[in-house]
Amino acid sequence: MCTLVIFYMLSTYKDNIQEFIQSTLQASFPDVAEWPAIELEVPADKKHGHFSCNIALRCAKPLRKAPPVIAADFVGALEQALNGSNLNHIIDKIEVKNPGFINFFLTSQSLTATIAEIYAQGEAFGQVDIGQGRKIGIEFVSANPTGPLSIAHARQAAVGDALGNILKAIGFDVTKEYYVNDGGNQIRMLGQSLKLRMLEMVQPDTEFPEDCYQGEYMKDIARGVFEFKDQVTEKTLAELSDCQADISAFDTDFVNGYSDEQFQDWSKSLIMDDIKKDLADFNVHFDVWSLESEVASPEKIVGLIERLTADGYLYEKDGALWFKSTDFGDDKDRVIRKSDSTYTYLTPDIVYHKNKFERGFDQVIDILGPDHHGYIARIKASAQALGRQADDLQVLIVQLATIFRDGQAVSMSTRRGQYVSLREILDEVGADVARYFFLMRHIKAHLEFDLELAKKESSENPVYYIQYAYARINSINKKASESEIDLERQDFSRLSTEEELDLAKQLGGYSDALAYCHQQLDPYPLVNYLFELATVFHKFYDRQRVIDSDTQLSAQRLGLVNAVKTVLGNGLALLGISRPDSM
Repeated sequence: MCTLVIFYMLSTYKDNIQEFIQSTLQASFPDVAEWPAIELEVPADKKHGHFSCNIALRCAKPLRKAPPVIAADFVGALEQALNGSNLNHIIDKIEVKNPGFINFFLTSQSLTATIAEIYAQGEAFGQVDIGQGRKIGIEFVSANPTGPLSIAHARQAAVGDALGNILKAIGFDVTKEYYVNDGGNQIRMLGQSLKLRMLEMVQPDTEFPEDCYQGEYMKDIARGVFEFKDQVTEKTLAELSDCQADISAFDTDFVNGYSDEQFQDWSKSLIMDDIKKDLADFNVHFDVWSLESEVASPEKIVGLIERLTADGYLYEKDGALWFKSTDFGDDKDRVIRKSDSTYTYLTPDIVYHKNKFERGFDQVIDILGPDHHGYIARIKASAQALGRQADDLQVLIVQLATIFRDGQAVSMSTRRGQYVSLREILDEVGADVARYFFLMRHIKAHLEFDLELAKKESSENPVYYIQYAYARINSINKKASESEIDLERQDFSRLSTEEELDLAKQLGGYSDALAYCHQQLDPYPLVNYLFELATVFHKFYDRQRVIDSDTQLSAQRLGLVNAVKTVLGNGLALLGISRPDSM
């Protein structure tokens, strides 16, 4: 796995050390009129310490000295102040590194303190209350009920579900929502496609227009409706597709005996049932399923137009009704009602977002595919026209995924003849692997999903690598039980090796990973953090024995690895991935 290496920081220590540097230098060097901001970074090379500060380089010009000389002066003042400071037990040493960096090394006590904190907080560890109960509505997937979910929808589903879990864990009141576009021309065309497929089965020369839905799934529905026309709402498309209906008793009069609305209802109902089943099997669950037909009814659209007209945001031109989206930064105004009196797709979307805000959400997040880039400015403009701030609506664009098989990109489904579906991916690699692979890149990056790698049960497969770390700790616990060694939960003073302290330090970054997910509105930082934690754990396991004759040290190491198990388990749960007891 090619990861973006992120060095997660111990936030509390970082903040305290920054304050210590600032107060000490300002008191020790009063002649400096204006101090640059104190910034701490985590060095890429750990031999340069846990934190590094470039303040000496930034002060070279005002102090008219070489940065190494300034750094030495600053370190002298910092070391003197450290002796009487409450940071004395946190900072082990301070050193100068050319060309003038000041490096800070933390004590082993400060690093291992995280382990006891994990035992004190358990599943709540790292879940800093950033949200403070603020309500967030996340709408994602919302695929039209005209066919099976594609891999593009699958990636959006994994992102939306995991992001919702993470935001809930850090204190937000989260509602996950699927918006069903159950009306309009696409549904009329869907019903027509089903009717023609049924006619085709009893009258093979039936003409099937190119603009109808072509997928094999329409034939599945047609076969099923023949067999189960009276039970269609109780069965899923997956069940109906296996039917071998005897159509000899049916004729064109039978098909023509039903209304267009009935064909629309049959096809829409069956496809939505299948979508819901695929999402459930993908471990994606929604709190709300909203219907366009209810949320954006004709009466509510008229009400919206009356409001926007009264507020001065609509005008007529060339027989159409226009929304003044340029008042809010859009590059051009947008038509909401065409000259033929039909509404553009933007109109019910504005009504839908009005509905969201009326439900009390402090912030609304829409997760969409890359073909919606042009949609962002106009829908954010509409939110502002409704009286909201621009940031009250966040639109996240999730880039596409390409499936690779045997090193070749797969663009067509072998079963349905249209595209690779979520169901095909679930059947081939399972929900855990599918979710992880759809999450293992930033949402702004195109994703390459390697099916052959996804099927491997080895360290090459990143989700297997993480889950194996979790399962391996269960195996260690079994050995500890056989040796009658109880894990330590408070005293970790014997932990001093490089591998032990690296592992303890990595544990301290869990809350930063969750906070960064919120900052980026992307679950990827947590995915990457768990992979890095598993990497550090496997390195520790390969070099240090957990269970040996030194029972006190064994108990402390057992406490360390079970803290890792807690964090891995918490993180995997937020990503919607299982935690295997054994592998």
